[in-house]
Amino acid sequence: MKKVLCFALYIILLFFSFPIFAKQKILIIESYHSQHSWDQSYIEGIKSVLNDDFELIYFQINGKRIAKYQYQQQANLAWEFFEEKQPDLVILGDDIALLHLGERLNQTQTPVIYLGINNNPRNYNIYPSDNICGVLERPLIKRAIPTIAQVLAKKVNRVLLLFDNSTTSHVILNEVFANSTKIKVSSIEVEIKLIGNWEIWQEEINNADENNYDALFIGTYHTLTNDKGEHISEDTIINWSVNHTPIPPFAFWDFSVGEDKAIGGLVLVGFEQGKIAAEMAKEVLTTDKKMSLLRPRTAQRGQYIFSRHGLQKYGITLPEDIAAKATLID
Repeated sequence: MKKVLCFALYIILLFFSFPIFAKQKILIIESYHSQHSWDQSYIEGIKSVLNDDFELIYFQINGKRIAKYQYQQQANLAWEFFEEKQPDLVILGDDIALLHLGERLNQTQTPVIYLGINNNPRNYNIYPSDNICGVLERPLIKRAIPTIAQVLAKKVNRVLLLFDNSTTSHVILNEVFANSTKIKVSSIEVEIKLIGNWEIWQEEINNADENNYDALFIGTYHTLTNDKGEHISEDTIINWSVNHTPIPPFAFWDFSVGEDKAIGGLVLVGFEQGKIAAEMAKEVLTTDKKMSLLRPRTAQRGQYIFSRHGLQKYGITLPEDIAAKATLID
């Protein structure tokens, strides 16, 4: 009898312990894909905060590899995945996910935290909202450009900014440059070009010196296609670009820095975006704080990150004030 009672007690405890100790589920919807360096970086940031205390599940819209007309179709699949999994909270990575899913998620009671948003979230039809908030991404373009004169230890008159023709690039053109392709930053003439074609991108790189640019900034480049409409891999683009540019190449994001990549600069780091988003998510799920009381946050600090290989290639010695704050990689 005693054995029977013990067995029955074991079954009862097993039955009731599952819902008590089940981890809360967080759905991360990525605008891009798991091999994208930016996604990898911010997901590391998320995991650094959430550890193993939550169940993380993922959906990838794959926006860097598919045509824009396919975004909504992928977003519909993400919505079906959301309805199937019924997560306790959703994290939306980058503008594509918020643009195509924000309005629908705003009609639910599920808490939603966004990250990596370049546009004004109000432009995505989610206001007013009692369940959506997050982290804004503001590229440090106007702060990063003047620093290269210090790094190169010479006067810089003109710089070229190359971006692909992606959603992110158009948002930056609008938000940072007020839709002007030419501006001045600390007396430096800055020209930004949004290019969707790989062959045209290569021409711009090859002719940069002849067009009197002193330095190149490589922005986003992940959606380029060739004349046949074939997608060009991001590694191919960044490697070819830095090995063929006649002028020093710098970057705005950490994923573009390294050997066979850009020299570096004052860059945004995806890890910080993920870390802040995860902190907000954890606050919502583990306290009584209401989503409506949260306010958007901005990861604006940036980090000086440089490639040892790139510095050596161009004979650059970092100024003491920058070197003291810089992280050297490879």
